[in-house]
Parts: sequence; C-alpha cells; structure tokens
Amino acid sequence: MGTTVTGSDASDRYEIDDVAFLGRTFAEYRRMLGLEAVELSGRRVLDCPGGACGFTAGARARGADAYAVDPVYGPPVEHVADRARRDLHRAVDALDEVEHLYVWDVYDDPADLASHRWSALGRFLADYADHGDRYLPAALPRLPFPDDTFDLVCSAHLLFLYADHFDHEFHVRALRELCRVARGEVRLFPLVDLATERYDGLDDLLLWLERAGHDPTVRPVDFEFQRGADECLVIDAATG
Repeated sequence: MGTTVTGSDASDRYEIDDVAFLGRTFAEYRRMLGLEAVELSGRRVLDCPGGACGFTAGARARGADAYAVDPVYGPPVEHVADRARRDLHRAVDALDEVEHLYVWDVYDDPADLASHRWSALGRFLADYADHGDRYLPAALPRLPFPDDTFDLVCSAHLLFLYADHFDHEFHVRALRELCRVARGEVRLFPLVDLATERYDGLDDLLLWLERAGHDPTVRPVDFEFQRGADECLVIDAATG
C-alpha cells in the first residue's frame, strides 16, 4: 500500500501502488473545489473519500454539519495515524523524480508541500480522535446514507486521478452514488489522471449525467498543482 515511483516510466508518471491515504487542508479544498462562493454554515456536507484531510474539521468549525467516509476509517486513531504517516512519507519521497509534472506556484517546493500535508494530517487526527462519529468506514460505489442526505458532496483525488485503478463502469457507479446522497451539489477534483492527462471518459460521463437529469459543469478553479489540473466538475444533483 502507499505511493512509490517504479520502473523506467518514473520520470513521466507519478506511480501509485494503491490509493494513497493523504490529506489536504481546508484552505486547499476551498481552492481546488472553488468553494469560495459556497456558504457552508448550516449545510450538511460530505467528504468522500475523506482521507487524512482537514476539510471535515474545518467545515464543521465554520458551521457545517460535516462528515467524511473512507475505507481506512474505523480503527483506533493510532492505527489510522500509522497508515497516514507511512503514506505521506512515501508520497513525498516519490516526488524526487517527477517534480516536473507539477506547477510549483501553490507550493514553493516539496518541503512546503510536505508541510501542508503534515498540517492537514494533524488537524485530521485531532478531529478523528475527538469526533470519531463524523468519520465513517465506507467506500464508493456504496455509501451508508439515505437519498438526498447532503447539501454538498465533495470528492477529491480519487475519481479520474486513479483511472488505471478504476474502470469506466466504476466511475459511472460512483457518480451515481454521489448524486444519490446529494440533494444539492457534487464537486469533484481533479479531472486528470496521475500522468496529468484529462480523463478520457469524461465527455461520456458528462453526457450520462445530463441524460440522468443532472446538470454537470466543468469550471476553472484558482488552483493548479498537477499540470493541467485547474478545473473541477460541479454537478447539480438536485435536478435528477
């Protein structure tokens, strides 16, 4: 499990053995998902998958009724912390040969990136320890919530990014489930894979979402770390 750079393609691709359990800060989420205009106070919010992120704690601190799901959740905090620290060390080490795949504007350098990841992890672990009922063990494409539960559903760094791990049918099923539990918006980031290529099934998914009665929009965001990853997908699930 975790993140490694392997083989002769190491300079062209950020290689992942499995889905990494990493974290982003609340501020990073706001930029990645274009959430500046979204009023979180009084809204029910889901982060799926939540990873080791500080978003759920940050959203709740701003008045949201916030939850997160991830298949890693459930064990005691020390076990989750061990997994998160291991994946974080591997992820930072893996940048050595692929720094050119990234735009170093959001972060000054790999050390600055690592400091953001560690900050997010610290916020997550403290909140996981104190509010474990907000962090539920679950994974797409099946979530343990009734229809129309959340005003806002966020999904970052899973769909599209791990296109070589999850086939197109999984993406369809996952989007259907995210829309099912949302009574408002679903927001996803990024729209590129680990090789920084736009997900080649995205247009088919947009058409499928439209036919399902939803209203998908690709919007630019004020965030680009992976080259070309400067858009998010916003879905008006309420129209379905």
